[in-house]
Amino acid sequence: MAQLLFEIGTEEIPASYIKPALTFMEQAAQAKFDELGLGFGRVQSVGTPRRLTLAVDGLQESQQDRSREHIGPARKAAFDTDGNPTKAAMGFARSKGVAIDDLQVIDTPKGEYLMAVEEIKGVATGELLPELLDELLRSIPFPKSMRWADGSLSFARPIQWLLALYDGKIVDFTVEGVQAGNTTQGHRFMAPEPVEVQGYDHYLELLAEKSVIADPIQRRGLVIDEVEKAVRERIGESGKAVLDEGLIDTVTNLVEIPWGVCGSFDEKFLALPDEALITSMREHQKYFPVVDENGELMPVFVAVNNTDIKDKELAVSGHERVLRARLEDGLFFFNEDKKKTLASRMDNLSGIIFHYKLGTMAEKSERIAVLASYLADLLDPALKEDAVRVAGLAKVDLLTEMVGEFPSLQGDIGRDYALLDGEKPAVAGAIHEHYLPVRAGGELPKSLLGAIVGLADRMDTMVGCFAIGERPTGNKDAFGQRRLAIGLINIIRSQNLSLPLIDLAQKAMAEYADKIEIKEDTLDQLMAFIRLRFVNDLTAAGVKQEVVEAATAVSFDDLTDCLARIEALNSMRSREEFAVLAGSFKRIRNIIKGNRATTVDPSLFAEDAENELFTTLTAVSEKVQPMIEGRDYSGALATMLTMKEPVDRFFDDVMVMAEDQAVRANRLNLLTALGALVRQVGDISRMHVEGTGVRD
Repeated sequence: MAQLLFEIGTEEIPASYIKPALTFMEQAAQAKFDELGLGFGRVQSVGTPRRLTLAVDGLQESQQDRSREHIGPARKAAFDTDGNPTKAAMGFARSKGVAIDDLQVIDTPKGEYLMAVEEIKGVATGELLPELLDELLRSIPFPKSMRWADGSLSFARPIQWLLALYDGKIVDFTVEGVQAGNTTQGHRFMAPEPVEVQGYDHYLELLAEKSVIADPIQRRGLVIDEVEKAVRERIGESGKAVLDEGLIDTVTNLVEIPWGVCGSFDEKFLALPDEALITSMREHQKYFPVVDENGELMPVFVAVNNTDIKDKELAVSGHERVLRARLEDGLFFFNEDKKKTLASRMDNLSGIIFHYKLGTMAEKSERIAVLASYLADLLDPALKEDAVRVAGLAKVDLLTEMVGEFPSLQGDIGRDYALLDGEKPAVAGAIHEHYLPVRAGGELPKSLLGAIVGLADRMDTMVGCFAIGERPTGNKDAFGQRRLAIGLINIIRSQNLSLPLIDLAQKAMAEYADKIEIKEDTLDQLMAFIRLRFVNDLTAAGVKQEVVEAATAVSFDDLTDCLARIEALNSMRSREEFAVLAGSFKRIRNIIKGNRATTVDPSLFAEDAENELFTTLTAVSEKVQPMIEGRDYSGALATMLTMKEPVDRFFDDVMVMAEDQAVRANRLNLLTALGALVRQVGDISRMHVEGTGVRD
């Protein structure tokens, strides 16, 4: 067993490319070793902007010798009538490198065939590695690749050197004129000379001496330390850096070794909305903002350099100069925007196209207002006026200079400008919240007002897209409708809202009626799409598939009600009597098939078991109906379980398909009424598996 060390040295790779590339290298290498039958131990990767490195411990030194069986021609085609081999047999033996006498005759389902056993000598790992490493390097995927010089290789950035050692020896191969060797390079400016490497541990130690921290995890910790240290050195304990996780990850892969410096900017820029100020620093310059003890932004920032500059004040002044220009632009846009209120810009939304088939942003805002008004009437009529106001203002910040410069601030700028305009705080907050969540698992609206407008916005977009045939298929989801549907579901769940989704969708469709021709299947397709997202979300969280299906198969319109039924079914599924009852209901479903009538005539009963079941069903129905109306589904199910014995006796004593048509219909109606009662909670027949009762 020996160690493999492989480093690809490059020009600076974009920060966002590095982690996915390292993950791919680990996974692809392991898959290749498995394919070649090479045992291996720990596989790890490290990287910086100038290097992608793979290290494999305990890599097997050679493949094992092995044999491979090959089926050849049929026996009757391989030998003539005298038993002599034909050209088919001789050609088969020759192709597999064996003698005619070594061919075997075996029985197969298709008859007798020849078989050759090929003995394959294991190849030394050192001989396999050149091709393997070349293939690995060429297969690394990047969002964007480039070619350079006269070569054909496409890679993230030009390759400058290759380090490839196996068992301490150089793996001999060349890529685009770059010969693999046993040297790496230190920091581009602080220690650029090539240095020889002996192994992975030596590699990490040597690079650290040459001002390169190759391990991203270690480098990330140093970034945090440097940022916090820079703040302490500049302003003591009165300030604290805002350590955004995404920015830390980005900066970690922008430097080979971090050196933090703390600078400042003119206090006049604090007049900018916080998000605008933070975005200018974080997204454009990769600077960390600083806040005081009260969480208020201070006119201070931290930059992380890739080199240790002796004259720190010179470095700081450079960062300050660059940031000042960016903030001056932001302040100019902000002051220009303040000359008009959001409300005064509303009419100009007619100049922004939402979708060429679905109209302008002004028309979308009007549709959102109608849906928001409907939802407010349903959920909290006191919010109706504010909901309509939010809907009208929600998209207006698209017209501002600030959002034009910083598109990611959409919603944040709308909130901040609404407050400056004197809008109600609740209205301003809802302008921001109606965009939430912006991603799976993201922050959700805290206010009902924000939730109402967010639901209206999402439903309007989904209905419009489905109506014009822009429906997600496979990897195609141009309008992010999966994200919109999941957001809609999570908003409803977080706010515990009880509302009819079908009615909301129909209301949204009605608003498009004069603009587009809506296909007949639009509503069904949309609800099926949302239902699938709901089911997937719950099963991914660990809820049993059959429980979710039992509840959603009956009714999916009110998600909160559906969740309550799922919880009740899930809590009852382990009870033995429930498993038996579920089996009985599977039988009932198969018997009644298309029967829908539930009127029962007791005078047609011919067996005591019929009368007993009808009496029990009537009593249970009267008892559980208030429970169902109050959404006490667990209590309702527990009460329904008392029907188990009468149901069992009915099936033991009664022939449902009697010759008398009236008696048969009466019995089918009795079973249909029984099924209809239970289906108010869920189709429990879906939770039954033959032989076990409950699916685990």
